[in-house]
Amino acid sequence: MAVGRNGGLIAGLDVGSTKVCCFIARADQNGIRLVGIGHQVSRGLRSGSVIDMDAAEESIRAAVDAAERMAGETIREVHVNLSGGNPTSHTVGVEVSIAGHEVGDSDIRKVLEHGRARNEPGERYVVHALPVGYTIDGSRGIRDPRGMFGERLGVNMHIIAAATGPVRNLATCVERCHLRIAGLVVSPYASGLASLVEDEMDLGVTLIDCGGGATTIAVFYDGSLVFTDCIPVGGAHVTNDVARGLSTPMAHAERMKTLYGSAIPSASDENEIIDVPQVGETERHSANHVPRSVLVGIIKPRVEETLELVRERLANSGFEKVAGRRVVLTGGASQLQGMRELAARVLDKQVRLGRPIRVAGLAEATGGPAFATCAGLLSYAQRMQAEQVEHAPEPAQQAGGRLARIGQWLRMNF
Repeated sequence: MAVGRNGGLIAGLDVGSTKVCCFIARADQNGIRLVGIGHQVSRGLRSGSVIDMDAAEESIRAAVDAAERMAGETIREVHVNLSGGNPTSHTVGVEVSIAGHEVGDSDIRKVLEHGRARNEPGERYVVHALPVGYTIDGSRGIRDPRGMFGERLGVNMHIIAAATGPVRNLATCVERCHLRIAGLVVSPYASGLASLVEDEMDLGVTLIDCGGGATTIAVFYDGSLVFTDCIPVGGAHVTNDVARGLSTPMAHAERMKTLYGSAIPSASDENEIIDVPQVGETERHSANHVPRSVLVGIIKPRVEETLELVRERLANSGFEKVAGRRVVLTGGASQLQGMRELAARVLDKQVRLGRPIRVAGLAEATGGPAFATCAGLLSYAQRMQAEQVEHAPEPAQQAGGRLARIGQWLRMNF
């Protein structure tokens, strides 16, 4: 996804394991209105990571080109989602001295820069360094410390880092399409920005983005993203199980999963017979015939295992309590029949299906959970634009002269 500087034009690029999607929109004070959409079958990616540079580049080019033609615009930069690279998350605390004076924008910039400057162990790239709460002289729970007084200003930073190799591979594919990356956003954060309401973010909610190659988790609390995790299992693994279990081509396995599949068995499954074309067979009469219960019996264990892994990761994170009893499912794989009911049973929480709610102009075909990440990239891009305007440096600072730097130093220290 990306923020463009072409008259409020912004763009989001969702590079997933099963599809590549590009949204182009115009953002103003009235919100975000979509003007261009392009999506393409994803090639050259597995579990969110690039495994074939040329194939991935071709898919990205095709999706972006379709969106540009529909919008009648050319984009130069994009915000891109990240679900590969095994992203990990942890919180660090940073403090700086403010010597008793009133907290201003410069103090906030200073403490945030200290937090972002922390090096991650190993070859890890910091994708996000998000403030999740400020402190003044140890007093916690401060959302905006500007205008307050104290001796020490602190901030808790939520650091999300990913392996450098997969990040560079993805960035190279995008740049080979002559696009500049305006920002990287982890997939569940983008999906949350698109589909969660404000009350959910404040009270505590777990968002589960069920993608094709990976299932990603995000916990929001007090209006902030406080935890993320990634499980390298998704809807494509269910399709693969069906193809192997019924000895049918992948395309037919995906079709059967979509049309007849369910995560919850029903009483009528034994009576409903499905035609299963066999691998390598061209004659229609050679198709196998199996009851729907066999298909459900293949799908349910894999979905159940994935949800149990989610439950385990949440329990180990220490954020299960702040996440409350609310779960929102997004992503293409969340549309599987019975997914919501099984998630409620395994996680013991209230579950709803999340759709993009902050982008106008989405058609019914592109307004579902599968497009939440791409829509969220637009929301993130708009938010970044607003923050850049809000925190724009003063004219004297922009001049960057020696006197301006001395004046800034005096303001910060006296």
